[in-house]
Amino acid sequence: MQRRRLIFILAVVAMLGQMAFAMVTTAIQQSPTIDEPVYVATAEVYRQQHSLRYNPEHPPLGKLIIAAGTAFADPELDPGFNGNQTLLGRHLLYENGNNPFQVMLLARLPVILLTLLFGLVVLAFARDVAGPVAGLIALALYSFSPDVIAHGSLATLDVPAAGMLLTAFWLAWRARGRPLPYAPLAGAALGAALATRASMLPAVPLLVGVVALSVWRARTDELKRRLLIAAGAALGAGVVAVVVVWLAYLAVDPRLRWSTPPGLPDVRGLKGLAVSLLPFPEAYRDGMLIQFRFEDRTFNGFLLGEPYKGSRWYYMPVAILIKTPLAMLALWVGGVLTMLVVPRLRVALLYLLPVSAALLLVSMLGSRNYGTRYAIFLPLFLGVAAGAVALIELKWSRIAAGVLVLWVAVSSLLTFPFYLPYSNEAFGGTARTHLNLHDANVDWGQDLARLGQHLRSAYPGEQVWLAYKGSGVPAYYGIPARDPYSVPEDQVRGLLVVSDSRVAIPGPRLKRMIATSQEIDHVGHSIRIYRR
Repeated sequence: MQRRRLIFILAVVAMLGQMAFAMVTTAIQQSPTIDEPVYVATAEVYRQQHSLRYNPEHPPLGKLIIAAGTAFADPELDPGFNGNQTLLGRHLLYENGNNPFQVMLLARLPVILLTLLFGLVVLAFARDVAGPVAGLIALALYSFSPDVIAHGSLATLDVPAAGMLLTAFWLAWRARGRPLPYAPLAGAALGAALATRASMLPAVPLLVGVVALSVWRARTDELKRRLLIAAGAALGAGVVAVVVVWLAYLAVDPRLRWSTPPGLPDVRGLKGLAVSLLPFPEAYRDGMLIQFRFEDRTFNGFLLGEPYKGSRWYYMPVAILIKTPLAMLALWVGGVLTMLVVPRLRVALLYLLPVSAALLLVSMLGSRNYGTRYAIFLPLFLGVAAGAVALIELKWSRIAAGVLVLWVAVSSLLTFPFYLPYSNEAFGGTARTHLNLHDANVDWGQDLARLGQHLRSAYPGEQVWLAYKGSGVPAYYGIPARDPYSVPEDQVRGLLVVSDSRVAIPGPRLKRMIATSQEIDHVGHSIRIYRR
């Protein structure tokens, strides 16, 4: 028994250790992605000025977590700055004498730590449902997931929100045995998810429902009393969630000073009614209206080599198919089927599948076809489900599961340290992701520092023309590039360097310049270098 426990602990430490190494390495090497400067600068406004005026479209908790890291750098921030949030991010990182490498690493470290802790939640949830081997399988899939590693190493909100939501459903599952303290804690975790991303709102009725189910199962009272207690527990969890959201806003500004930003849409019908009834601070409700304004816009998309305008409902399933390791997909399916076949596990699916399906459906109906980060909850919830394959009693089943887990690990390790542009072997691997997807799936502005180093070592002194999509400042990274749009096309001679997202959806002029150039190199699988 002690030997098995030791092996179990060593396996957990090894998997989380490699994940930590991968995330820290990635965090050190990558320049700021498009969204990070906004979140990091907003976090500093929270910390230094106690103001909610920036980035109201997202609740504050995730940025408060980021601020716990940036506080160690204590970056300078001009209290009189009054530009928009994009300019604020550039001001903090590049215009105020701060060290962007230090600030970004410290901003990313709390998210990395939180991502590792969520790995323990995945482990515990799967173990509670199907045993210790199931826990190890689930943790292996989580810790080697390229998407989780990629976004868990960034100062963004996607993984924190998804992890807090998974924690809420795990605690609700535990409430089946002990309603106190797990039902209120499930409400607190739900509130933390809602206070990080409003996109978690569709999970509220599902979490409240499974809390009621868990408490119902735990009680042995007569029917009426049992119903009342279950309903009360569900209501209590909801109230706790609301309190946590309010506390997140009060932590930024105890006076809750807020001015409604101009240009908010006049949302009517069910959406407008739902927003008006939310028991959250006005800033939260206005943030929802800003999100609705975004959803009313038409964005550019790119899928399987085809650029388009608008959104396609099947974009997210196809993107998930491309960017998820093949063996992981197989284990997800195998785990769900196992839970359906094994009677005692069927109820556990209620804690995993409905929330995954609801949030996936919402992401499919969204107007922004920008990345699988909008479905980052799937490696968490379906990873727990996948652990159930440990209970398959067919001959060679455990060996087959082990081979699939090893395949996931190898696929993940082979893409190190380029996790953001990962795609599986069926779609050509990481080197070919840019042919099928764009934006946060492959090129989120993360390789500017790598580009500067590569140009200095491989192409010293050459004229560089840069069409970059990202939030970094090229000159800071030693890239003396010119704008290819600033002169006539025939004067663009030398190295034409283009972000893959711009290659995917080029304007007419850039398309002509690329067509009359020869691709000679790439950086980080997200930036193309052409000779012109």
